[in-house]
Amino acid sequence: MESITKIVLTGGPCAGKTTAMARIVEHFSGMGYYVLTLPEAATLFSQAGVDFLTGNRQLFIESERQLIQFQLELEDRMERIAALSNRKSLIVCDRGTMDVRAYLDEDMWNDLLATMGKSVVELRDARYAAVIHLVTAAKGAEKFYTLANNAARSETPEQACAIDERLMDAWTGHPHLRVIGNDCGFDEKINRVLKEISHVLGVPQPIEIERKYLVEKIADIPHCNVSDISQTYLMPIDGQERRIRCRGENGHNVYFLTTKVRLAKDRNYERECQISSNRYQELLAEANPAKRTVRKKRCCFLWENQYFELDTFIEPKLDHMLLEIEDAEDAASVKFPPFLRIVKDVTGNPDYYNSNIAKY
Repeated sequence: MESITKIVLTGGPCAGKTTAMARIVEHFSGMGYYVLTLPEAATLFSQAGVDFLTGNRQLFIESERQLIQFQLELEDRMERIAALSNRKSLIVCDRGTMDVRAYLDEDMWNDLLATMGKSVVELRDARYAAVIHLVTAAKGAEKFYTLANNAARSETPEQACAIDERLMDAWTGHPHLRVIGNDCGFDEKINRVLKEISHVLGVPQPIEIERKYLVEKIADIPHCNVSDISQTYLMPIDGQERRIRCRGENGHNVYFLTTKVRLAKDRNYERECQISSNRYQELLAEANPAKRTVRKKRCCFLWENQYFELDTFIEPKLDHMLLEIEDAEDAASVKFPPFLRIVKDVTGNPDYYNSNIAKY
């Protein structure tokens, strides 16, 4: 069966999702992909008469629960259709399961998860290959902010900015979250969407430099999502580095297999796929005996519309934390958060490649 890649396009009101969707269909259909786009489920519910502004708490929670169930069912049905196409398929969701989190308080969200028997890892990490967040025009491109293209929307610019922040918080922790702001022209903003999707699909040319820094934490990190990661290196095949990764939160795990090819200094081509727990256990038997399993705590957070991953190495233990950012064009473009002190820029330093850290 040909591969199926599913991603989420999210963001605050008037962010450019409609235009991005059209460009995605045109671009990737032209590359031979079978492209399926899912409409925004919340808009369909609103148009059907569902009142998400109701003061009836029970009705509100049930409406949100049905919204997620509808989203899950719609995605699953599209995957079944894509599987029968016998073509490489790209499924693009106009918002995803975690968007609902942005509109619920903590107690409501936990109640909803309990009634559905779902975990955050299942709804966020296990379902989507990537999440692309387009920042609302109300933040940085105010003169273009309008709700004329969506009759179901009524947010003021201030409300749009607040929703945008809550959506970013809801998706923080996904291993492939990318935030695309308004620090460029609109055409470039849409091109960056195509570039990020190409990266996920395994097109080599759009890959950015992965910047790394040794850091020390000097203050608490706001809105940080923490996960446990175990990364095991397998015996290479045809010179290609392979690794498997278990990523978990609160006892819920998701598993990945990554094949990595180095194109040039600081530039890599990676192809990653999600695997089952059984396949993960099978692949552990192919572990490279020359490398230990790397275990670390990963803190994911957003700062100035940039997505950072901060690793604390447990085994082997490092003297400092390692900060990574993948979507920065150069060092000057990185907006460092004030709660971290930069000890050293180790971008391109092979001593700090995870594969070398794993060496005995």
